[in-house]
Amino acid sequence: MKLLAQAIGITTGDTRYATIESLQPQMFVSTLINMLLGLAGVASFVFLLWGGVQWIMAGGDKDALDKSRKKLVGALIGLSLVFSSYAILYIIRVLFNINVIGWTLDQIQ
Repeated sequence: MKLLAQAIGITTGDTRYATIESLQPQMFVSTLINMLLGLAGVASFVFLLWGGVQWIMAGGDKDALDKSRKKLVGALIGLSLVFSSYAILYIIRVLFNINVIGWTLDQIQ
C-alpha cells in the first residue's frame, strides 16, 4: 500500500487530517460553527422550496395557503438569520481581528 501511495504522490505527515488526540478546542468550535450554519442554511432553503411547492399545490384552499405562507415566512426568516450571522462573524473579524470561523491558537493566546 505504501508503494501505491508513493506512486500517486501521497506523503505521510499531512497535518490537514489530524487525529482526535491532536484536535484543538478552538478548531472544534470553529468547525462546529461552520457545520451548524451550513446545515441551517440548507434546511432553510429546503423549507423555502417546500413552502413554494405547497403554495403552488394549494389550489385556492385558504388553509393550505396559510400553512404554506407560514412555512415560506419561517424559511425566509431562517435564511436571513443565517446570512446575518455570517455578516456578524465577518464584522467581528474585521473590527477585532478575531477570525471566529477559523480560530488559531495564536489568536486565542
